[in-house]
Amino acid sequence: MEDTIAAIATAFGEGGIGIIRMSGEKSKDILNQIFIPISKKNSEQHQIVNRRLTYGIVIDPQTNQTIDEVMAVFMKAPYTYTMEDIAEIHCHGSSISLQKTLALVLRFGARLAEKGEFTKRAFLNGRLDLSQAEAVIDLIKAKTDKSFQVALSQMEGELSSKIKEIRSDLMDILVQIAVNLDYPDEDIEVLTYKKQEESLLLIGDKIDKLLSLADTGRMLRDGIAVTIIGKPNVGKSSLMNAFLRESRAIVTEIPGTTRDIIEESMSVRGIPIRLTDTAGIHETDDIIEKIGIEKSKQSFNQADLIIFMLDASQPLMKEDLEIANYIGERKTIVLINKTDLEISLCEKEIKRTLPGAVILYTSMKNETGLNELEEEIEKMVYGGDLVQKNSMMVTNVRHKELLLQAKQSINDALKMIKKMEAMDFIEVDIKRAWELLGEMIGETVSEDIINEVFSRFCLGK
Repeated sequence: MEDTIAAIATAFGEGGIGIIRMSGEKSKDILNQIFIPISKKNSEQHQIVNRRLTYGIVIDPQTNQTIDEVMAVFMKAPYTYTMEDIAEIHCHGSSISLQKTLALVLRFGARLAEKGEFTKRAFLNGRLDLSQAEAVIDLIKAKTDKSFQVALSQMEGELSSKIKEIRSDLMDILVQIAVNLDYPDEDIEVLTYKKQEESLLLIGDKIDKLLSLADTGRMLRDGIAVTIIGKPNVGKSSLMNAFLRESRAIVTEIPGTTRDIIEESMSVRGIPIRLTDTAGIHETDDIIEKIGIEKSKQSFNQADLIIFMLDASQPLMKEDLEIANYIGERKTIVLINKTDLEISLCEKEIKRTLPGAVILYTSMKNETGLNELEEEIEKMVYGGDLVQKNSMMVTNVRHKELLLQAKQSINDALKMIKKMEAMDFIEVDIKRAWELLGEMIGETVSEDIINEVFSRFCLGK
């Protein structure tokens, strides 16, 4: 018999309701020992009905002390999240009430759940495959409507279905190879090198389509790190305030007002952004400014996208060129700010210095150019295509790596087909691709990987 596990399933802190969740064969027995159902209408006890919330009190049977006034529900297996008996106690959202109720549940036969153990049981009992289970984490951590939508589609099995389809195609080839190797004299369809090649090329295309959206999926899942960089007093703090629609960073006419980095999370057109406003990069003898500039450089090195701000009213200066050289070939948007003033900056010089950068014009004072900047960020994330309508994306780094390895195995098999190598050699690479894709959905995965995946969950999920 599996242990009955229990945990607080709601976030720590004060709230209207806090939930204690149990899963396992003892769930109902434990609930019956510490929960007394009461009918408000006539104050008489009544029974807990499967899948129906019941009003009552949690008591400590040893002291007969009331712990809290609660709602409780019992859900009988297999029609539950874990496919085991589940009981939940909905307490008032006080940490004292939750801790006391959990202590009672543990005293009467449950053990404290490990991180992600409820979802792990759902996986082990066949309700979810591994990629669906991992999508549960993404669903919990989703920061925007789009990232939530992508995670939800994965949890519902959209990605899993595609992987199963590709694995089925690979298995068809493996079966054909096995039949041709084991029964060469039988009256069966001969598997030619050409047929193998055609089938593997189609499978490779399916994997490529998944990989083509992997970077976009990662950005939607984890957000993109955007660093605003430039010399002092070009409008970096004003840009951050404009993005956030609030006065988060101090803005003055005095150069060097920002002496440390300021980090904020936000959403731009459904894309989660981790935005960093940096201290102006320049030479200084001020020890505090030096520390801020070093932090700016660290933020720059970790950024997915650089917004390099310039002052339109001034020609390119030595400090600007030094920053441009520091940027090199990084993905960059050059923002020429202060276009409300007389323009002295030469765009050709910028293009010559940063040939791969996108150049936009803004005026933080007149609040112009921000829409164009948001459009460019959206275009960079989605690769210029309308793929934001597609909810089936690979968002997980583990999944992307497995897809890349599977594609490499298919390419290796295709090389051997070109050379007309022995079928059993080709079979090894095709089977390897089949196994790698199986790791995505948990059908050919080791216990260590399963444990590592579920260790990323929070308690109670």
